Amino acid sequence: MSSAPSLNSQDIPPGSIAVIFTAQRTDKDEAGYQSAAQRMEELAVAQPGFVAVESVRGEDGLGITVSYWKSDADAKAWRDNAEHAAIREQGRARWYSTYTLYVARVERGYQWP
Repeated sequence: MSSAPSLNSQDIPPGSIAVIFTAQRTDKDEAGYQSAAQRMEELAVAQPGFVAVESVRGEDGLGITVSYWKSDADAKAWRDNAEHAAIREQGRARWYSTYTLYVARVERGYQWP
């Protein structure tokens, strides 16, 4: 995922909403998954209230993506975005064996060095 800006703790204002998505990938349709992941990032970056996104995935297929939003209403609008919802359904059907999602408010951030 490369279109989102890199971030540090100062980029995430206190009070922002963090949407924490942890998922176990299947081994199905890697090309389709990569295409959808790129599109999801493009959509998120263009969505009103978007702050940042960061994502990692291990060799075992376990991944964590955290998207940051200016407000809870912005995070909910992202959840309700029609194209995001359609891609999410494809993920449930093909690309993920399981996932969890948490929504949290950012209180403060630190960075080292």
